[in-house]
Amino acid sequence: MIWVIGCKGMLGSEICRKLSEKNIQYVMSDIDVDITDITAIEKFAKAWSVSYIINCAAYTAVDKAESDVELATKLNDVAPGNIAKVAKKYGITVIHISTDYVFDGSGDTPRTEDMPVAPIGVYGVTKAAGERSISENTDKYYILRTAWLYGWAGRNFVYTMIKAMNTHDAVKVVADQKGTPTFAGDLADVIIKLVNNKNVPYGTYHVTDLGETTWWDFTNEIKKQGIEAGWVTNKDCVVNSCTTEEYPTPAKRPAYSVLSKDKIQKALGITLPDWKESLKVFLESPLFDKSRIE
Repeated sequence: MIWVIGCKGMLGSEICRKLSEKNIQYVMSDIDVDITDITAIEKFAKAWSVSYIINCAAYTAVDKAESDVELATKLNDVAPGNIAKVAKKYGITVIHISTDYVFDGSGDTPRTEDMPVAPIGVYGVTKAAGERSISENTDKYYILRTAWLYGWAGRNFVYTMIKAMNTHDAVKVVADQKGTPTFAGDLADVIIKLVNNKNVPYGTYHVTDLGETTWWDFTNEIKKQGIEAGWVTNKDCVVNSCTTEEYPTPAKRPAYSVLSKDKIQKALGITLPDWKESLKVFLESPLFDKSRIE
């Protein structure tokens, strides 16, 4: 039995949807199972004879984490450690979602899985600690680092920018941070492939869509494709660029966080889609939630 933790989130809901489509049995939980309580995790895992745990739960409010260290630590570090300990005890395989924020954003070459982590904010620090809590407490795990995630369920950058463009004459977006937008559906596909493929070595893998861009260029592509899809109605909205210094936030962001996908593509024998292609899939699907741009 597969257990999806964080089933109401953007990624968790997409995984559940795809598992249902493929008639793969699973159970799910959200806040009804307290993953900061190891006893609650063990009780649920035993009751359902769980063989895989897909952990999509996390504290992801990057700026808020700077002043909410205790809760971020509980959800991003303590909880994964609890999951790993239960998994070890019962022979369960863990698939845990991590982030590009475990890197400091220096340099200009894609990060590989063996590069040392060096987070620059509380969110990244707690996620890096969570990776260690997984790897130090169980052997049967996949840590999947992803980046710039968006999907049909929940708030995300694509919905936010479409709504902003439709309600403002101009928007201002950072142009000196580079990474890769990732459609939740693509990450969910990889996760299900890992569940179905018993020959992939355990360890850490990077999973994003292909290509690289800045937030400013990403926004321009959202505008272009959004107009074509009929979601961006204010075609005259100007997308202005700014620097990170001009748009200060409580938490520092990595300036360069492109992740190398060679390892996961080779392990699964796949080619991940280009980020622009996946954006088109997202915008043109009947699953697009127009209430989030109104």
